[in-house]
Amino acid sequence: MAVLTGNALMKETVTIKENRTFRRIYSRGRSAVTPFLVLYCRPNGRGHNRLGVTVSTKLGGAVVRNRARRRLREVYRLAQPEMKQGYDVILVARSRAVNGPYQKLTAAFYRACGQLELVRENRT
Repeated sequence: MAVLTGNALMKETVTIKENRTFRRIYSRGRSAVTPFLVLYCRPNGRGHNRLGVTVSTKLGGAVVRNRARRRLREVYRLAQPEMKQGYDVILVARSRAVNGPYQKLTAAFYRACGQLELVRENRT
């Protein structure tokens, strides 16, 4: 699905919402851990990626958790063109994802994707 904003056509991120899907990815998927986030992935048999974001109440109140969610979704959105397609991806925020530098959060995401071989080979 695409959303028209101004002059640009922007693809909408497909999200994972069902608890059983989260549980299946946690139990059968592969994971990579960084100080900023934990990334779980599993092939989904579709032609596109789906994203799920989890933020624990231990990180803070609703404002803090929503900020962490927004930051993780934005990192994922910007990295989407460079990622292999056909995976379910779950990002679990850790405490540094809330207030840590955005560049380090992005670097941690790419490092986790590299460990799980989610980034295309021709990345420049």
